[in-house]
Amino acid sequence: MIVTRFAPSPTGLLHLGSAYSALEGWRRARAAGGRFLLRIENIDPTRCTPDYEAAIEGDLAWLGLDWDGPVRRQSAHLEDYRAALDRLAARGLLYPCFCTRGDIAAEIERAGHAPHGPEGPVYPGICKAISEVEREARLAAGEPHALRLHMDRAAALAGPLSWQDESKGEIAATPEAFGDVVLARKETPTSYHLSVTLDDAAQGVTLVTRGLDLFEATHIHRLLQALLDLPTPLYAHHRLLTGADGRRYAKRDRSLTLQALREAGRMPAEVRAMIGMA
Repeated sequence: MIVTRFAPSPTGLLHLGSAYSALEGWRRARAAGGRFLLRIENIDPTRCTPDYEAAIEGDLAWLGLDWDGPVRRQSAHLEDYRAALDRLAARGLLYPCFCTRGDIAAEIERAGHAPHGPEGPVYPGICKAISEVEREARLAAGEPHALRLHMDRAAALAGPLSWQDESKGEIAATPEAFGDVVLARKETPTSYHLSVTLDDAAQGVTLVTRGLDLFEATHIHRLLQALLDLPTPLYAHHRLLTGADGRRYAKRDRSLTLQALREAGRMPAEVRAMIGMA
């Protein structure tokens, strides 16, 4: 059975691009007699609010979307993410990173350059190079830190990997291009990469429908699936909707939120037509 999901973060109101992504997953599941799930990715306590969460559910219902089973909220599953981190740490695949953004920027400037990955400059490995004695002392002192994946070790352990994209075919996974990505942040015990990978497996998602802006992130997710013995779904990365200025829709476009369109008297059928899903 096909299982898809829509997984917004409640940090703002849904816009036209969000509506397109939700409808894509919903239509794919319903056309195949499968299941469509709603997940609220609320791991950031500083930006996520219950009001936005309620608005998301209201907008989806207004648009005509229904979902199967209870809503999964990431904030209720922090222990699952901690358990996964413990598994990776036990294999020597994580290390603490005490760096601030300023530290990283200063090191890149000092070195004169930094390798550039799909998500920007690659972390220069400052904390990977510190001694075990210093590392333990800083941890014992309670110094705030993130947890980074030791990419070289992880990629070597996993070996060659690939994943299937619906439109592009088989893709050779190259997570090394991202460097030592963060898997747990200083303020929360997980990251997008870790939580989305674990959640998709926990919910039995078989088809991940999401925007092209997340295509590259799949390289990391495929590696985590291999390291944590998780299944690999099929991926379908859809186009990104853009406005008249060529910029993709974002939460900053308040005039194009579903709430604003509703208040302006637009009907669900009109909104669907606006995004080419009439």
